[in-house]
Amino acid sequence: MTLQASEQAAYYYEAQRQARDVRTISCGNRELRLGEKTLVMGILNVTPDSFSDGGQFDTLEAAVHRAHDMVEEGADWIDVGGESTRPGAKEVSLEEELSRVIPVIRALVESGLPVPISVDTYKSEVARQAIEAGAHVLNDIWGGIREPELLRVAAANDCPVILTHNREVAVYTDFIEDVCSDLQHMAEAAIDAGVNSNQIWLDPGIGFAKSREQNLLLMNHLTRITSLGYPVLLATSRKSMIWRTLDLPVDQISAGTAATLVYGIMQGCAAVRVHEVGEMCKAVRMADAMLAAAALTDRDSERTR
Repeated sequence: MTLQASEQAAYYYEAQRQARDVRTISCGNRELRLGEKTLVMGILNVTPDSFSDGGQFDTLEAAVHRAHDMVEEGADWIDVGGESTRPGAKEVSLEEELSRVIPVIRALVESGLPVPISVDTYKSEVARQAIEAGAHVLNDIWGGIREPELLRVAAANDCPVILTHNREVAVYTDFIEDVCSDLQHMAEAAIDAGVNSNQIWLDPGIGFAKSREQNLLLMNHLTRITSLGYPVLLATSRKSMIWRTLDLPVDQISAGTAATLVYGIMQGCAAVRVHEVGEMCKAVRMADAMLAAAALTDRDSERTR
């Protein structure tokens, strides 16, 4: 290992060690425990046109069944989305999105789902009704840019909000610096809107307003984002960065997704968002075990000094 590679590995480990400070994030009548392990968010798309699982879980019974299956497979929370975010996807109306997600959230709550539920939306009215229906976390792919009122909904309900990096126009002066600055500004806007800083999550926005090369570059600088002081959710599952790099169909890139998750965990990401919960949990738990072993080795070394 070269000196540069060794220094980079040490930087990754230090970011992960800092991210492992254990604390609890309140989610209404649920909670998320940070630091004990990498948290796994299971994706529940209730859309007919999702790029990866469109139509598969868009009936109420199927959606509830799938959510409970993901919890059995190891999901720490379930993310319900009613509008596809794939490139070129047609935006759905407020009424259509509400008709898709609200019945599912209610059904999940009534079924006794034992983990927090997040709603994947940038619409403030969807966010408001989702929380009323029993959702615990807001997951905004526009980070409060498209509808700033969503931040006030989060503040009024004291619920966690995930701010994803995104831009209307993908033009950058200094790509990594611009992404970090955008995320910092998003967090500050959330705080100004009344959101408790302890309830803010960041998502680097892999696949949003970025080229494949920029996504790959960002994957190598995730420590810049984890060092901003907020827990980071990494959402790379089945993203075009992976299938374009591997030149494979989206249903054949599980290994590529797993590689990105482990790389992100080593850089301090606190949670990952995935479609294939069972398989990805294996990769996540292995990464956690390696980091735990590294921490024990460091402690033993300090004791013998």
